[in-house]
Amino acid sequence: MGVAVSVEGETERKPSLEPLVGLVAEDLKAVNQVIIERMDSPVALIPQLASHVVAAGGKRLRPMLTLASARLCGYPGRRHIGLAACVECIHTATLLHDDVVDDSELRRGLASANVVWGNKPSVLVGDFLFSRAFELMVEDGSLRILAILSRASSIIAEGEVSQLVTTNDTETTEADYLAVIRAKTAELFAAACRIGAVVADRPQHEEAALDSYGRNLGIAFQLIDDVLDYSAKQATLGKTVGDDFREGKITLPIVLAFSRGDGAEKAFWRRTLEDLEQEPDDLARAIALLEAHGALAATLERARLYGGKAIAALEPFRPGAERAALIDAVDFCIERAY
Repeated sequence: MGVAVSVEGETERKPSLEPLVGLVAEDLKAVNQVIIERMDSPVALIPQLASHVVAAGGKRLRPMLTLASARLCGYPGRRHIGLAACVECIHTATLLHDDVVDDSELRRGLASANVVWGNKPSVLVGDFLFSRAFELMVEDGSLRILAILSRASSIIAEGEVSQLVTTNDTETTEADYLAVIRAKTAELFAAACRIGAVVADRPQHEEAALDSYGRNLGIAFQLIDDVLDYSAKQATLGKTVGDDFREGKITLPIVLAFSRGDGAEKAFWRRTLEDLEQEPDDLARAIALLEAHGALAATLERARLYGGKAIAALEPFRPGAERAALIDAVDFCIERAY
């Protein structure tokens, strides 16, 4: 069940990241080498801790988007390598900080850095990685790219603070929640894609198209994460089912179920999410309420909507392997829910 958007000249494919991975494989090796070099430090704890979180960091989706976007725009040089590494450094720094804020114990099946080394080293190494990211921006030499990535970094931080404000607040609206994920998740997706057009010196409308692609993909990606937190499939992703629930996070499925619930159900959500007074059977009841009110299905439909917008944003670019791989990436991110 992929995103229901047909693109002329491109046949239907099973959603997979493999086309994207294959397209940028050689460049990604170079990116990983840059990341390893930039994690080096005479302070031994820094490369130890940074290597741990990078190893648990997943598929390198964001830097792959930078590499693929540059290729889509016909860029023949090497600047995109350092910039993709910069994007991954920013992302990894946010993961370190997020795990401390959320008191997370796992990161893709491995003990999180804050569990292994403690909160203080995790925060400080996150700061170190942010600094490395800015070094890479400066070395690239483009004020335009510096402006895009530095603004993205500040917006991500604003999104994280906004999420703190909405945590445990069952009165959070859908608009409030979408504002949070646009900032904390979608902004880096958008920047990662946009800079591919900048290094290729493409016109403004292509920059804007790739920004729209990344931004809508980022929103869809986060909405699927919201669904997965209440899915048994979480176990295959190295996470525990119901982490958001236990932390009192107000994600879109909760917003929808709360707004559709009766008085007794609203009282349940307030007790479990606002007061964090949770009993052993509460997670099962929460999942049952989400399903009864169609909140998970509705969140998935919204993810599909944003996925469709991401695919439509690629229309200015000619069909080919790059565009097809970026389309597959959208479908793959949504298919994670199954």
